[in-house]
Amino acid sequence: MITSVRAHITAWQLRLHSLLLGLVLSAALASAVEAKEPLLFTNISTFTLANGMQVVVIPDHRAPVVTHMVWYKVGAADEPPGESGIAHFLEHLMFKGTDKIPAGQFSKIIREQGGEDNAFTSADYTAYFQRIAKERLPMVMEMEADRMLNLKLSPRDVETEREVILEERRSRIDNEPEARLMEQMDAALFLNHPYHRPVIGWMSEMQQLSQQDALDFYKHYYTPSNAILVVAGDVTADEVRKLAETHYGGLKNTAHPGPRERLKEPEPQAQREVVLRDAKVANARIFRTYLAVAARHAEANDAPALDVLGNLLGAGSTSLLYRDLVVDKKLATSASAWYDGDKLDYGTFGLYVEPLPEADQAAVDEAIDQVLTRVKTGDFSDQALSDSKSSLVAQAIYALDSQMRLAQVFGTALTTGQSIDDVQLWPQRIRDVTKEQVVAVANKYLQPERMVVGRLLPAPGAAPSAPEAGAAPVVTDTPPAGDVPASSPAKEKEGRP
Repeated sequence: MITSVRAHITAWQLRLHSLLLGLVLSAALASAVEAKEPLLFTNISTFTLANGMQVVVIPDHRAPVVTHMVWYKVGAADEPPGESGIAHFLEHLMFKGTDKIPAGQFSKIIREQGGEDNAFTSADYTAYFQRIAKERLPMVMEMEADRMLNLKLSPRDVETEREVILEERRSRIDNEPEARLMEQMDAALFLNHPYHRPVIGWMSEMQQLSQQDALDFYKHYYTPSNAILVVAGDVTADEVRKLAETHYGGLKNTAHPGPRERLKEPEPQAQREVVLRDAKVANARIFRTYLAVAARHAEANDAPALDVLGNLLGAGSTSLLYRDLVVDKKLATSASAWYDGDKLDYGTFGLYVEPLPEADQAAVDEAIDQVLTRVKTGDFSDQALSDSKSSLVAQAIYALDSQMRLAQVFGTALTTGQSIDDVQLWPQRIRDVTKEQVVAVANKYLQPERMVVGRLLPAPGAAPSAPEAGAAPVVTDTPPAGDVPASSPAKEKEGRP
C-alpha cells in the first residue's frame, strides 16, 4: 500500500504548509505588482456543474503535468455513533474496484501511465488525488467519476481491508506513545464535539465495521453535490470545464447529505491534564492544546492574529518560548507553538516543549506561563511582531514548490467553509495584524480552562537520555512527527499506508 500525503508530515506541518501557500500566492502577487510583471496565479477560476459539483481550476504551466483532486465534504466527525473509523475505512475500500476497473487495479493503472495517486481522510474531509501527465487527465477523470457512484465491494475485500486498518492503528497509534498521548488529549479537549474521536477510529469499533456500514456511508456522502474537484497544472479553465462536463456533469446525485450539523462543544470550565508513561520514551515532552476558533468562525482578525501569535511564541530560534526556555534559562532543547484553524467547527492552539532531562517540570511549566503572561500584557517589542509577520511571508516564498500543495490549500479551505478569496486575502490579513490584536487573542484563547496539558514521560525507573556532549540545542519548529492526527500527530489525517 502507498503512504498518505501526510505519512511523514505532522498536522502542524500541514497547517504551516497551508498557511504558507496562501501567503505565497499573495507574496507573488505583491511582487509582481511592484515589478509591473504579469501576475501569478490570478487566473484561478471556479464554476459549478448542473449536478452541484464545484470545480476549481488552478493553471500552472511550469511543467506539462496536472494534479487532479476530488474532495468529499465528509470526514471522521461526520461518522455515525459507534462507527468511528468508517470514513477512513471507506477511503481504503475506494481502491477496490467497479464494473469497469477490476478490484485492486485503480492504482496500478495510474502507475502504468506514469502517474501517482493516493488519498487521505481528516475530521472534515476525504480527498483522492492523481498526479499525472496532462494528456492523461481525461483518463483519471473518467476513473474517478466511475468510482464516485459505482464502487463494488465483496465480503473478502472488506475483511482484508479491515485487517489492514487494524494493523495501521496498531503500528501508527498503539505502538507510538506520542500518538497515543495526542489521541487522549483530543478526547479530553473535546467533551461533546465529534473531534474527540480519532480519525483512524477506536479499535473496538473498527473491529466491528461491516460491508453494509461502508456501503451506507458511501451512498450517503459520495455524490456529486457533496464533492469538489480541484485541478492544478498545465490546463486552462475552458479545457477543464469541457472535461468536467463530459465525465462528471452527467452523474446523478444519489443522496442529499444536507447541512453539516454537529454537536456543539460546551464552554470550557476546567483545565485538564493527561499523563502517559511508556518504556519507549527516553525524555519527557510537554504539550498544551487550547480550544480555539476555526478560521471561518473567527471574529474580526482573530484567525490571522492567532497565526502571528503562534509564530511569535514558537517559530524558530528567535521566538519568545525558544529564547526564554532554551537559550536563556536552559530548561529545554526545543520549544514551538502553532495555530490550527483549518477546521469546519473549532480550531486549536498548541505549544510543545522538550525539557532537558535534568529540568524540573514545575519550573518548565512556570517558565511557559511567564512567557504567556508577557504576551498577554504586551511585553514584547514591535520589532518582534514585525519579524514574526515578515518571517511568515518570507517562508512562504520558499514554499511555492508543489502543485499538490497548491491544490491542497484550496481544497482544504473549500471543504472547511472557507473561500478562494479567504485564501488569497490571508497574506494581507497577516500583514494587517496589530500588536493589540495579538494581545487580545492571547488573552481570549490562552486561558487555563481552555487547555489540556499532555505529559509524555519515561516509564518509572527508566534512565534519562542525556544530550550528546557539546551538542547545541536543536531548533524544532514543530513537534516530532506522528502519523495519523488533529491537534496532534495522531488525528488530523489518515491515509492509505
